Amino acid sequence: MTGAGAEDKTRTAQPRRGRVDKATAIVQAACEVFGRDGYSRASIDTIAAEASASTRTIYNHFPGGKEELFRSIMQLSAERVRDEQLVQLRRYLDPERPPHPDDLERDLLALARAWVGLITDFRDQFSLVRHIYADAGHIPAEVLDAWQEAGPRVVGREVASAMAALGDRGLIDVHGSPAQAAVDFMALISSEITQRSYWGSGRSRRRRSTG
Repeated sequence: MTGAGAEDKTRTAQPRRGRVDKATAIVQAACEVFGRDGYSRASIDTIAAEASASTRTIYNHFPGGKEELFRSIMQLSAERVRDEQLVQLRRYLDPERPPHPDDLERDLLALARAWVGLITDFRDQFSLVRHIYADAGHIPAEVLDAWQEAGPRVVGREVASAMAALGDRGLIDVHGSPAQAAVDFMALISSEITQRSYWGSGRSRRRRSTG
């Protein structure tokens, strides 16, 4: 095909770059606004201003409004953190290749440090998680469930599988419940760190000197 017909076909085949860029800007702005203001206080108007977009443009991309946008960014960010957590889990605690007994403590500590480091690497995600717990009563149940299924539940199942493998080889005692062992391990890794740092916000509690 030559001439005007070929030009029209080429023009049609080109991606709508402006639309993709605008969607990216909206998602980035939403991450910032939701991470700063939480779900209940964030507004589409504020997100539009941060993204240099109109509210109409946001609704064109996300017809479900704030709920759909929040669900989308939570799923995206949860998947990113989940994928990195699984990379680290398989690096240090692969169920298919359990460590030698003498190396188990070393590998568990290395995994713990790697996961704690993700709080800094994915600061925006953990800011969102902080607000999820604070705003849980205002967030639609299906949004919370989608977030759990995209990230935390997947990771929990994989850790439970790793704990089961360690238990089967007599390296640890899971007391008949690999799933509970996984919960306990993840709590030991993260509870104090997330509380002291307010889920990675950097506002750590400082102890006053009494001297």
